[in-house]
Amino acid sequence: MTAQFDVAVIGLGAMGSAALSFLAERGAKTIGIDAYFPSHALSSSHGDSRLIRLGYFEDPSYVPLLQRAYRNWSALEARLRAEILTITGVLQIGGVDSKIVSGTRASCQMHGLAHQVLDKEEMNRRFPAFQLDNEEIAVLDPQGGYLKPEAAVMGYLKLAAQDGAVLHFGERVIAIEPDDAGVTIRSADGYYRVTKVVVATGSWIAELVPELRTQATPIRQVVAWYQPQDGTVTKPQGMPCFLRDEGAEGSYFGFPAIGVDGVKVGRHAHFREPIDPNQPNPPVNDRDTALLDGFVSKRLPGVVGQRVNAVTCRYTMLPSEDFLLDLAPGNPNVVVASPCSGHGFKFTSVVGEILADLALQGETGLPVSAFSFDALKRFVAAGKAA
Repeated sequence: MTAQFDVAVIGLGAMGSAALSFLAERGAKTIGIDAYFPSHALSSSHGDSRLIRLGYFEDPSYVPLLQRAYRNWSALEARLRAEILTITGVLQIGGVDSKIVSGTRASCQMHGLAHQVLDKEEMNRRFPAFQLDNEEIAVLDPQGGYLKPEAAVMGYLKLAAQDGAVLHFGERVIAIEPDDAGVTIRSADGYYRVTKVVVATGSWIAELVPELRTQATPIRQVVAWYQPQDGTVTKPQGMPCFLRDEGAEGSYFGFPAIGVDGVKVGRHAHFREPIDPNQPNPPVNDRDTALLDGFVSKRLPGVVGQRVNAVTCRYTMLPSEDFLLDLAPGNPNVVVASPCSGHGFKFTSVVGEILADLALQGETGLPVSAFSFDALKRFVAAGKAA
């Protein structure tokens, strides 16, 4: 006998777990299915910390979603009676005209966000961990900080189960077969019949969403941890989370010493190396560590010392580096969730709400027009025409 549900969520990482929780809370009969187990090493939803910030340099259009995300994170913490979000402030550092600094200031000014602009002298006085060039400045977002990814994912799954969702782990979905009346889901273990399906499978998304086979690219990401030489300046009180614009070299991100391994550092998208999502993450190599060691030596001199750990994980990138949150073209019973292009975790709490809206109502009142299949199509066409 085929099991029947209102909505199935395939993939229970950050976005999928949040969607499942919102759906179950609203009373939908839901099932969540994942090929692995929560916060597994092949996901993009693990690793002890994720940045969150309001002054969003990428595009001011993200800010209203972030404001909603902060509200939803607070609601999740209240319901779990646990801390998910820690405010440390976020420093966004670079030249006055750099993308990170100019974009952050534009977002703050457009949306009236609290922020402080600090020159090199002020940075030396307040945040001595950081080495700035003479012409560089920093924009402090006082509402920024970090999220605990494992706690968030497990928290959403716990609430989903409490609200009646069925959870299946270790079960790979082979195919989704939409029709006018709903969707048949085929897995290695059986069949399910649902009214709507949310596909939130991260680096595997193109396997179930054929429109993304040439657009969604899983890439390798590396982060490393360094033991503090001076523990007094690497604590969150004296070393906020940070983003740093290095021009043609790309952008780096980092966290203060919030765990036993110390200060965490990475470069956004690392070397942009495509990977096979069905293979283990490639190991860390000398080129990886040389890149991160060099950044630390140059920009955090005398503050962090020995590298004690380094790991690989994965981003899944679209050409635009934006999100994708939309109904599948020609298949209104299929909701496609992301990929989130390496900067999505902070939005998890609002993306879950959006996906529940799309699954139950076919639309959402939240501003997501920039994250549609049509927007992706226009971006790709513009790139080909350029």
